[in-house]
Amino acid sequence: MIKNLDHFVLTVVDLERTKAFYCEILGMTFEEFAKDRQALKFGSSKINLHVAGRELSPRAHLAKPGTADLCFIIEGELEEMQSRLLAAGIDILEGPVKRTGARGTITSLYVRDPDLNLIELSVYDS
Repeated sequence: MIKNLDHFVLTVVDLERTKAFYCEILGMTFEEFAKDRQALKFGSSKINLHVAGRELSPRAHLAKPGTADLCFIIEGELEEMQSRLLAAGIDILEGPVKRTGARGTITSLYVRDPDLNLIELSVYDS
């Protein structure tokens, strides 16, 4: 039986742009953990990063930038995140909108990361 998500991999074009978005805007922590291995850490999970054209093996059958659709539960208020995104010049594609998360109703904002992955930033409704 599956207990929880440990990590997943994103294939990215520009490591520095990815690092800036996820660390400076979303508050994740960047880590280099081996030769040519990088990750973004948050909570008890992480995102391993593969640079397009230099992916590590084994890898997804179609490891391409911009193919992910991810939802993150944020700390704090969604309005604060919305202000932070707008101040950084990041377009909000949709939201705030009601959606269904793994544990119930959430309110979400949708944006794109530097590789055009769809990123949903959410809070659980009370």
